Amino acid sequence: MTLADLIAQARTALDTAITTRTQEQDALVALRSEPDLTEDAVTARVATRDAADAEVTRRQAALDELLAEQIRDEEIAALSARTAPAASRAPAYDQVHRVGAEERTYRPDQDRRGAGFQGDVLAAFLGDYEAQSRLSRHMTEERTERGNRLRGEARAVGTGAFGGLVIPQYLTDLYAPQARTSRPFADACRPHTLPAQGMTVEISRITTGTSVDNQASENGAVSETDMDDTALSVPVRTAAGKQTASRQSIERGAGVEDVILDDLFRAYASRVDTTMLNVASVGLTNVATSVAYTDASPTTAELYPKVLEGLSGMEAALLDQASGDNLAVMHSRRWYWMQNAMGASYPLITQPGVVAQTLGANYAEAYGRGVRGILPNGTPVIVDNNIAANLGAGTNEDEIYLVDRQECHLWEDPDAPVYIRAEQAKAETLGILLVVYGYYAFTFQRQPHARKIAGTGLITPTFTGV
Repeated sequence: MTLADLIAQARTALDTAITTRTQEQDALVALRSEPDLTEDAVTARVATRDAADAEVTRRQAALDELLAEQIRDEEIAALSARTAPAASRAPAYDQVHRVGAEERTYRPDQDRRGAGFQGDVLAAFLGDYEAQSRLSRHMTEERTERGNRLRGEARAVGTGAFGGLVIPQYLTDLYAPQARTSRPFADACRPHTLPAQGMTVEISRITTGTSVDNQASENGAVSETDMDDTALSVPVRTAAGKQTASRQSIERGAGVEDVILDDLFRAYASRVDTTMLNVASVGLTNVATSVAYTDASPTTAELYPKVLEGLSGMEAALLDQASGDNLAVMHSRRWYWMQNAMGASYPLITQPGVVAQTLGANYAEAYGRGVRGILPNGTPVIVDNNIAANLGAGTNEDEIYLVDRQECHLWEDPDAPVYIRAEQAKAETLGILLVVYGYYAFTFQRQPHARKIAGTGLITPTFTGV
C-alpha cells in the first residue's frame, strides 16, 4: 500500500468521524428540547458527543502526520533529482530514474487543452481526494523535470485570479432600510378603536350650557338656559401604499418581500402621523391657537416663557376639563437646541422631578421611543420630525405644539395596517402586487385647546450655547 493510499484512508476515516460527531451533537440538541429531560440523560449524551470530538481530533492528527510525511517525501525526491556526487562515475543505465520513461499524469498529446488538469483543480478544491493525489503526483513530476525553473519563476496570485471561486457574500440580514419619521406624536395620543362601520365619526359637543344664578328672592325665578350641542364630524381616512415586485425578485431573491413590507408599514406609520400634524383645516398646526415668538436672535431662555404662555392658554380653554396630562411636541432640532443652552439662571419656583438649576431634563431616549424629557415645569416632551421645518416667510421655521394628551384623539382599526398580496392582478407580466392600507380618524377639536409657538424665534437653530 502506498502513502497516497494511506492518506486516502485517513481522509475517509476523518470524514466518518466528523459525520458521527455531527450526529451526536444533533442528538444532544434534540434531547435538550424534550419535556421530560433528566440531568443524567444529558450528561450521558454529552459524554458521547465528547468522545466523538476526541475521535475527530485523533483522526485529524493522523491525517496531518501522513500529509507532512508526503510533503517531506516530495522534498527529498526533488532534492535527490538535483543532487549528484561530483567524483563518482555515472551510474548504470538501468540504475537511473527517468521520468521520461513513465507516462506523465497529464499528457499534452492526449489532452491538448488541459481539460483534465483543470477538472482536477476544481475537484480538488471541492474535496476530491483522488484529484488531489493526481495533482500532487503532477507537482512531483514538475519538480523533477523543471525544478530549477520552478524555483526561479515562483509566482503569487491573489483572489482576483479566482473571480469565479471567491464569491462575494451579501449580508442580507444587515440591509439598511430607508430612515422614516415614524409616528412619535400619534403614539402619544389618546387611542380608541375605530368603529367597524361608517366613514365618519360623530361626536356631540355641548356648545351652549345650562346656567345657574342666585335667586333674586324667595319664590323668584330660577336661572334657566336651554342647553344645545353641535355635532363634530370626524372623517375616517384611508392611508395606503403599494409596490409591484417581479415574481423573480420574490421567488429567487433573499427576503425581498419582507423588506418591501417593512418599508410599506413604516411609510404607513409616518403618513398617519404627518397627516395628524399638517393636513389642511384639521391638522394640529391648523387648529392650534398661535403664540407668537418673534426674535431675530432667539435664545432658549426667551423661548421658555412662551411655552408657559401657551400652557396657560390651554388651561384657560379647558378649565375643569383639563386633565393635566400635557405634552410639548417639537422637532428634534428644537429639542437639541434647547439642550444646548448654558447659563446661571434658573426658575424661582421649582418643580417635581426637575433640578432647580437646569432648564428641564433629558431622558436620553431614542427617537420614537416615547417621552424624550421634561421641561422645567414638568411638561413631557415628544420629539417628532414630521413637524414641518419650512414654515414662515423665510421657509425655515418650525413650531412647538402644546396639547392635553387626553384631548388628542386617534381612532384606528385594530388590524391596521392590512396587507394584501395580489398575484392575479399582474399575472400577465409575472408581477406580484403588494398593498398596505388602514383606516383611521383623529381630532383635537372635541375640546378646542391646542396652542402652538410660532414665529421668527423658531428659525433654523444655531448651536451657540444660548
